[in-house]
Amino acid sequence: MRVIPTAIPDVKIIEPSVFGDERGFFFESFNERVFAEQVNGGQRVHFVQDNHSRSARHVLRGLHYQISQAQGKLVRVIAGEVFDVAVDIRRNSPSFGKWVGETLSAANKRQMWVPPGFAHGFLVTSESAEFLYKTTDYWAKEYERCIAWNDPAIGIQWPTDVAPALSDKDRHGLMLSDAEVYS
Repeated sequence: MRVIPTAIPDVKIIEPSVFGDERGFFFESFNERVFAEQVNGGQRVHFVQDNHSRSARHVLRGLHYQISQAQGKLVRVIAGEVFDVAVDIRRNSPSFGKWVGETLSAANKRQMWVPPGFAHGFLVTSESAEFLYKTTDYWAKEYERCIAWNDPAIGIQWPTDVAPALSDKDRHGLMLSDAEVYS
C-alpha cells in the first residue's frame, strides 16, 4: 500500500498494492494495523458502519457531515468513477474552509481517508458509479448537516460543465459562513 499526502495533511489517498494475473486480481482493501501506522498517525480507527450507494452520471452528493457524532470515512469506488472531495470544517484548523479532491475509480482502486471534522461529497463522472465507505460513527439524522456544493467561499472546482443532479437536501445546503462547524 502507498499513502499519498494531500494539500490538507489529515486527508490521505490510499493506493493499494494490487496483485493480478490472467485470472483477475486481489488486493487488501483494509488492514487496521497498517491503516493506523501509515495513515492515521499511529492511532487505531474503529469502523462501525459500511455504506454502499449507486448513482448515475452527474449526480452530486454532498457536502455532508454530522455536527455531533462526527464521522471519519474511508471511501472507495467499486464500479465507475467519481470526483471525491473533503472540506475542512474545523474552525480552529489552519486549513479551515479549504478542500482537496481526487478521482476515485474502480480502475485505480484508490481510497480516500476523510477524517472526522470534514464535510464530504462526490460527483459521478462515469455513466454510473458504486461507492463504498466505512464510517467511524453511526449515521444520526438529527446531527446531519449539508454545506452547499457550490459555495464560492470554498471554491470547489467540480469537473463538470452541466448542472449536477442534486437531492432536495443538497439543493438546500448552507453556505459555510452560515453552517454549524466544529470548534
